[in-house]
Amino acid sequence: MTVLAACAGNGETSADAGPSASRTSAPAGDTATSPAAKSSAILAKTSDIPKEGGKVFPDQKVVVVQPSAGKFRAYSAVCTHRGCTVSDVSSGMINCPCHGSMFWLDGKVMGGPATKPLPEVPIKVDGDTISLA
Repeated sequence: MTVLAACAGNGETSADAGPSASRTSAPAGDTATSPAAKSSAILAKTSDIPKEGGKVFPDQKVVVVQPSAGKFRAYSAVCTHRGCTVSDVSSGMINCPCHGSMFWLDGKVMGGPATKPLPEVPIKVDGDTISLA
């Protein structure tokens, strides 16, 4: 017999808390609301990301770039200067509208006031689709 225990919030495990313990996990088979389903949701088609350019996904706070043909990378779309969301990718730069910070397509700072690079975000390219890993 296998017993699984999870934190019930008051020092008890859900196995100890009895039938009245609240359950916060999604029901089995409900992948639409599970974190794994959200992280693997398709962001874009590869054809949506221009070569030597990119696209910002503000809802996911991610910017996906294609620095060279067929090579895709993603970074946090949150500027490392003051936390604004970058607005666009143009002329080979990821641009922040708040204070003018610019980042190269490898996430490194091209021009401040930001001094730290954008953190890389794992993505999965499967055929012609790009999703968060």
